[in-house]
Amino acid sequence: MEDILSGISDFVWGPFLLIPLLLLTGLYLTIVLRGLQFHKLLYALWLAFIRRKEPEGTGDISHYQALSTALAATVGVGNIAGVATAIHFGGPGAVFWMWVTGLVGMATKYCEAFLGVRFRRTDAKGEQSGGPMFYLTYGIGGKFGATLGILFAIFGAFAAFGIGNMVQSNSVADAINSQWGVPMWVTGLIITVIAAVVILGGIKSIGAFTSAFVPVMIIFYILGALWVIIANIGSLPSAIATIVTDAFTGTAATGGFAGATVLLAIRYGVARGIFSNESGLGTGGIAAAAAKTNEPVRQALVSMTQTFIDTIVVVSMTGLVIVVTGAWQSGENGAPLTSLAFSQGLPGEWGGIIVTLGLVFFAFSTLLGWAYYGERCMDRLFGRGAVVPYRLVFIVLIFAGTVLELQTVWTFSDIMNGLMALPNLIGLVLLSGLVVRETKAYFSRPDWQTEYRPVSTKR
Repeated sequence: MEDILSGISDFVWGPFLLIPLLLLTGLYLTIVLRGLQFHKLLYALWLAFIRRKEPEGTGDISHYQALSTALAATVGVGNIAGVATAIHFGGPGAVFWMWVTGLVGMATKYCEAFLGVRFRRTDAKGEQSGGPMFYLTYGIGGKFGATLGILFAIFGAFAAFGIGNMVQSNSVADAINSQWGVPMWVTGLIITVIAAVVILGGIKSIGAFTSAFVPVMIIFYILGALWVIIANIGSLPSAIATIVTDAFTGTAATGGFAGATVLLAIRYGVARGIFSNESGLGTGGIAAAAAKTNEPVRQALVSMTQTFIDTIVVVSMTGLVIVVTGAWQSGENGAPLTSLAFSQGLPGEWGGIIVTLGLVFFAFSTLLGWAYYGERCMDRLFGRGAVVPYRLVFIVLIFAGTVLELQTVWTFSDIMNGLMALPNLIGLVLLSGLVVRETKAYFSRPDWQTEYRPVSTKR
């Protein structure tokens, strides 16, 4: 069974299906939106972190809380172990291709969030519910759209149990056990109780918790990475040069590194980049739909910054630490490679502690974000009555994940995670015309920047 599932996973996430589709869709959306993610990035950051909430609008949480929920789900183990794996197999050049996926993925995330708000619906309890399962159904319409929406909801509900739940809780328990020797079941019990308190409170509880927790965890990790980079500042120019040149030339074998071709750099860089920021999977539209707003464009801009923060900021920190310290040549892989890099750059045991706490914080936050994604999929499939039972099962599986062997669970949920993208990408392409038209209409209004003044225009 494991061999069969691994074969399916390799095909879904391989170089001939999902990876090129995700990358090409991002490029297409970047072109039709005329590079909106570049020339409107400062405005998007202003909306997200200065304005923080809309003066009025229908929704359950502020658009900053919607952003923090999406960040909670995406800034996870992939930002630590995934980056290291990409470098281990693809060389330093893989980091460059992760940057590429982040830059084009911002356009994809913008479209997902726009459509999530544009086609959201009010559920039986009065909460907003949106995402691919709704914009595929109501945006495309007909039996074809409804089928795509149902397929996404099925794949999303299953993926949430695995990649968004048991795999994450297992990573938390394993990291704490390795660093401090705490039994995995003890860690499992603690994080299950904490997660239950947050998850049972619904999206308002999740939004309030992540809006306070997520910035702290990201800043903590970035400061640790900057410490290492500054300590090795003399090697930074050559590290960046290596990342850029190896992206187009491949990397020769050196030290414990076995060498990598350009194709391997592209394959692992793109795959791990997309896996980290989830641009194209559709999950960003689910979180965006909960935001209090009457303007899909503004929420889409805010949501777009999630991919920027996840990949261009956090992923870059991990990648630069691994390359600037030379740890990438050690032959280590995954989280041990990242831990080695931090340990080489920081005094005493600080390197291992930062990586361990980073894994714990990132994985736990992913639990919360995916709990919401899964319940929204269940609401679409079976109605509001299925939400509370789903939350309870989700909470039980958090503990189960800390005490079970999860290789098969990981592979199965990896497949479900990938399959979510297929109906979503079809919808993004078919509905791109609507996104472009309404985006142009928004920015043609004379009042769109009434409150916003770029730094360059200040006197």
